[in-house]
Amino acid sequence: MEQVLPFYVVCDESYSMENDIGALNDGLRELHAAVGSDPVVADKTRFCVIGFSDDAEVLLELSDLSEVTQMAGLTVKGGTNYGAAFTLLRDTVESDVAKLKQEGCRVYRPAAFFLSDGQPNYDWKDEFDRVTDPAWKARPNIVAFGFGAVDEATLAQIGTFKSFIANGSLSPADALHEFASALTKSIVQSGTNMTDNGDVTLQVPNEVPGFTELKADEI
Repeated sequence: MEQVLPFYVVCDESYSMENDIGALNDGLRELHAAVGSDPVVADKTRFCVIGFSDDAEVLLELSDLSEVTQMAGLTVKGGTNYGAAFTLLRDTVESDVAKLKQEGCRVYRPAAFFLSDGQPNYDWKDEFDRVTDPAWKARPNIVAFGFGAVDEATLAQIGTFKSFIANGSLSPADALHEFASALTKSIVQSGTNMTDNGDVTLQVPNEVPGFTELKADEI
């Protein structure tokens, strides 16, 4: 039975990203080259890109990166709607997992890498609760990255697995490059460490240059 670990990258495309979207697109292209050229990792992982601003859309459907000829490009749009991002993430994961299981795959809990540089313009808590609902077996582990004007307390809430915030030691472009590098390492290490007996652990770097890990508050 084929084993699959799905990865979702959920990226802010709001107007505040105008000066940095090019660096992020460069990083995603490098990720595509690294993962797509590794047959072992590409075979065991799948990758999806979701962009959000005033609304959200799937820019790259869940794919084997070795079969993708060109990485989807992010473009700057309007406001910052976290709720739309979480709604689409929930719906997309639900549909993708069902499809993979119909194809006979053994599917592991997805990982979602959430990136934002600003504060949300809309309510988002209800949508977030849906995507992290403990009763939903396919709920993704969320790793949150923030920089710019992002709110630290909000970011810490969103990262159910880990949260990182840019510490100002790198330029925004370099910080985005490190985000893409961390994402690449996570996919490669997670896919490589997946064993034939069914064991798999999501691998996320403990340290990301230019970022500080945030500790989630106990509730």
